[in-house]
Amino acid sequence: MDAITVLHHRVSQSKLASPAPDREQLDILIRAATRAADHGNLQPWRFLVIEGVGLEKLGELFARVAAEKKPDISQAELDRFKSMPLRAPMIIVAIAKCQVHPKIPKVEQLIAAGAAAQNILTASFALGLGAIWRTGDMAYDGAIKQALGLVSNEALDEQIVGFIYIGSPTGSTHLPRAINPSAFFTTWTGE
Repeated sequence: MDAITVLHHRVSQSKLASPAPDREQLDILIRAATRAADHGNLQPWRFLVIEGVGLEKLGELFARVAAEKKPDISQAELDRFKSMPLRAPMIIVAIAKCQVHPKIPKVEQLIAAGAAAQNILTASFALGLGAIWRTGDMAYDGAIKQALGLVSNEALDEQIVGFIYIGSPTGSTHLPRAINPSAFFTTWTGE
């Protein structure tokens, strides 16, 4: 697929199965991520690849944190949290590494990390893989960030941008919904 076709037709795919991306495909995804727009060449991102037993441990972490927040949580809710990471054979956790910088504010670094995550989604689609970007409460929880090794101090503030679930798409890929570009683009003339 050429780049324009990929950009015009990429869709999120939530029904994912094994196999996960192989090492060569994963290398392509990470290389695509590192080509994101990046003011000041700070490379304000890093990624955690989770698969296999790591997915089960992430589910256990999600359940433990949910139980700490809600002591009367039902077993069904705990099971749901445990199974969340098992919706795909691989998760890439996209992390913004926001550094103190005199010219580049935190928001630009967060956006750059988001652009890197989008590049992973786009490259996944180009490789015939399925992927979906998820966040939710677990992405913003301090205990989750600590357990995943994120850093927050005076010089560096790491944030989870998203959990990118990746695998082989099951079923047919749906067509992207029709969008009218003129609803988003106008011309400003300064008058």
